[in-house]
Amino acid sequence: MSSVNLPQVPAARNVLAMLRYIASQAGPVGAASIARDVELPRSTTYHLLSALIDDGFVVHLPEERKYALGVTAHELGTGYSRQVPLQRLARFPMAHLVERSRRTAHLAVMHGREVIYVIEERAKRQATLVTNPGVRLPAHLTASGRAMLATMPAEQLDALYPGPEAFPQRYENGVHSVQALKELLALVRERGFSWEEDEVTNGFSSLAVPVLDRSGHALASVTLTVSNRPALSPAAAAKNALEGVIQERAVQLEDLKTQWLPEVNRCAREISRRLRPNI
Repeated sequence: MSSVNLPQVPAARNVLAMLRYIASQAGPVGAASIARDVELPRSTTYHLLSALIDDGFVVHLPEERKYALGVTAHELGTGYSRQVPLQRLARFPMAHLVERSRRTAHLAVMHGREVIYVIEERAKRQATLVTNPGVRLPAHLTASGRAMLATMPAEQLDALYPGPEAFPQRYENGVHSVQALKELLALVRERGFSWEEDEVTNGFSSLAVPVLDRSGHALASVTLTVSNRPALSPAAAAKNALEGVIQERAVQLEDLKTQWLPEVNRCAREISRRLRPNI
């Protein structure tokens, strides 16, 4: 006999219907709208919303009297992205990006406030980076993470970064406050791509764009990493280090945008297309 408690199945279906409905909306939604469109009694709607809030699947926005997806729902969604289907679908577009650019590329997904690198396509004769598959880094410090954070609704971002405790003190580079992060993400949305320069690996710059699903949510991000300083011999590098000499960047942010952004966008769009082939 099945171990499923049959009387609970309708409740599970109601919960799934509510989550699908909230996820399909352009912004937070009120309980009355949920009850009406999902066709549930108001008492049932509030009861299920309370349970979803307790488990982090939904957040309540008291000032607006509305509800939105919570961090747990986001992590559940990105769980699919970390599985083999995403890696298999993305492998060839990533390889083509590296072939065209002759630079190292990465595919990363979000997990909480971190990014997890799931694919590294290393170009020939390119330096080894710290972003091997399986490596986790704080999302707000990386181009990969910023590309995905910039697509999140404000309430979801607030849930991920409620205050200073969300910013690890062991990292010297990058933003270290909620306000600074929001200002940076506003620039990312304005420019249409994210970036970092010397914040993950000294001497390297990266730019990234999100891989979007049907609803415009970021499932992953594609990042291209470029050496931003001329290569030095070991002796010259040691001499510079001894004398405290810092090389000027030979590759600037605008160089990255002009030369590589079209290819990175092309790769991300192709992965998105493969993830939703029926559109």
